[in-house]
Amino acid sequence: MKITILVIGKTGKGFVDQGIVEYLKRLKRYIKVDFEVIPDVKNSKSLSVDQLIQKEEELLLVSLSGRTDVVLLDERGKGLSSVELSNFLQTKMLSSTKELVFVVGGAYGVSDSVKSRVKDHFSVSRLTFSHQMVRLVLVEQLYRAMTIIRGEPYHHE
Repeated sequence: MKITILVIGKTGKGFVDQGIVEYLKRLKRYIKVDFEVIPDVKNSKSLSVDQLIQKEEELLLVSLSGRTDVVLLDERGKGLSSVELSNFLQTKMLSSTKELVFVVGGAYGVSDSVKSRVKDHFSVSRLTFSHQMVRLVLVEQLYRAMTIIRGEPYHHE
């Protein structure tokens, strides 16, 4: 199985980028992970929030075309523990899922059309994080999940 992480815009935060790079490097031992960045919407500062979400929707739906196993990370999604995420990933791997796509929307979330397009809707926490930080939390949790699956000592419970 391959995991694709689909995000909107660059982070612009060096420490976040460094963390993402570190965990993507660690994940290579276990699974193929692609990190796809959809470019920021041009002239976004001149758009209303609704207009921005609509523009991002168009970009996301094009990127999701033909992809079937899609997970949206959103503050209103189902909360999972690290062990539950590892069980979810293991189930996907055992069911011969070819690609699992995790979507992290923009700063204002995603449209209802994007939400209706996904199979699973998860939250990384009941706390609110910036969409940049969610990327880092996601790659760390994917790494943690893979070590749980392998029975390695990274996760303590």
